[in-house]
Amino acid sequence: QVHLVESGGGLVQPGGSLRLSCAASGTIFSIDGMGWYRRAPGKRRELVATITNDHRIDYGDSVKGRFTISRDNAKNTVYLQMNNLKPEDTAVYYCTAEIWVAVTSDRGRYWGQGTQVTVSS
Repeated sequence: QVHLVESGGGLVQPGGSLRLSCAASGTIFSIDGMGWYRRAPGKRRELVATITNDHRIDYGDSVKGRFTISRDNAKNTVYLQMNNLKPEDTAVYYCTAEIWVAVTSDRGRYWGQGTQVTVSS
């Protein structure tokens, strides 16, 4: 079984920073792409950032220049550094990863439970 566990969300004032972490655990053989999506109330799920296992990166237009995604392959962990946060960044942030499961050799996309980020004064 595979799990993704996010941490680091919370309440921050506009202009502030937060760092999200997401650790994958379980019977993992290897991890391909990892990333972050978000969903604000009443809106569709939105791409935040993705990173491949060789560190090719893509960002959603609304976060370019403010957010930075990174990963530590040895720890099966992906990070999202969020700077200059705006009220419109308020959303539930979900971690996702494409994981090859050991023993079964199945590959699937897994999601975390989500972590709330609220940007408000």
